Amino acid sequence: MHSQAHEKPAHLLIETVARRSYGKLLAFVATRTHDLAAAEDALSDAFTAALIDWPRTGCPANPEGWLLTVARRKSIDYHRRRDANAESLDERIEQALSAAVPESDIPDRRLALMFACAHPAIDESICAPLLLQIILGLDAATIASAFLVSPAAMSKRLVRAKEKIRTCRIRFSLPEREELPERLYAVLDAIYAAFAEGWADPAGTDPARRPLTGEAIFLARVVTELMPQEPEPLGLLALMLYAEARRSARRASTGEYVPLPQQNTALWDLTMIAEAEVVLQHASGLGRIGRYQLEAAIQSAHVDRIRNRRPNWDQIIQLYDALFELTQSPVVALNRALAISELHGPEAGLREMPDVSSDARLAGYQAFWAARADLLARVGYHGKARHAYDLAIGLERDASVRLFLQQRQAALHS
Repeated sequence: MHSQAHEKPAHLLIETVARRSYGKLLAFVATRTHDLAAAEDALSDAFTAALIDWPRTGCPANPEGWLLTVARRKSIDYHRRRDANAESLDERIEQALSAAVPESDIPDRRLALMFACAHPAIDESICAPLLLQIILGLDAATIASAFLVSPAAMSKRLVRAKEKIRTCRIRFSLPEREELPERLYAVLDAIYAAFAEGWADPAGTDPARRPLTGEAIFLARVVTELMPQEPEPLGLLALMLYAEARRSARRASTGEYVPLPQQNTALWDLTMIAEAEVVLQHASGLGRIGRYQLEAAIQSAHVDRIRNRRPNWDQIIQLYDALFELTQSPVVALNRALAISELHGPEAGLREMPDVSSDARLAGYQAFWAARADLLARVGYHGKARHAYDLAIGLERDASVRLFLQQRQAALHS
């Protein structure tokens, strides 16, 4: 019979270890067996054993070491069962798993695992879900719901990606120096994609999406801790902190969408904003400017403008100029045009907007049509504005934002 005195603290400890150490333990086993799926099975069995054993016997002094010991044993058993004739393989795996590593000081191979997920052979669309599963231990059904995909489809895609890692013998190690920038951006882009999925649920009402912003920020912290001399992970962390700090102000108490200029800054998380400022300053001090640092700097400028009621559109335009030169992104061009409209008027903003005929991606981009509708309305082209609002409303999946756009459209004169 389980001891009730042990049960609650044991379950809390298991949850904490899973949150903080799942990826670290998985990376340790996977880098020695070169089989990600088998390492996941072994670690899952170890956590299951902990759920049975710890409430009964008490929590071990070294939970990570206990789980690793069980996962090592389970992994060896798995490989023996899979191919009873491959004795030499078993010996190599057993030697690798049993290599002298103090279980109080398990090496952190999570970054190597992240770079394996960002290998060019892996479809980049699966990189973010893969990171969420193997570093944070989220199940396929949760990830599928967050990314608006069926659980069966997501499971198949994750299995295929892990099989690709195994069959292509993708190394669980940091890339060569010349490969690092491209692969690092792939990791950062995947983390930001996970954040964006959580950001799409501003009220935090979707149980599947609710934790994604926090998990993405945690992943960014992992990268900054493991690559402290790389500025772009710091830039991404700052960018996400600026955004997350405003979460509570994005909706009114009745649920209506609140645009950034009208947000109640008393609802902003000033501690998070202060951390973002320190992180961004640290990144800038490393002397290598990149996309995420510039995006974070733009957010910093918006925060300064709104909190201090001090127009700084010329500074924001300069930041967008630098970002566009770096990325050539139509989304950056769009946001730059909106900043120009604030400084020089809506006609100037319309002239600077990217042309949908020259970039087909804009046709399905909700923010393009919403921005175009607003500028057209401000110039007085209400018929064209109404049509642009129709397109924006049709592309928007957030009910509160749809209502906001519909109200803007209804306010147009005939």
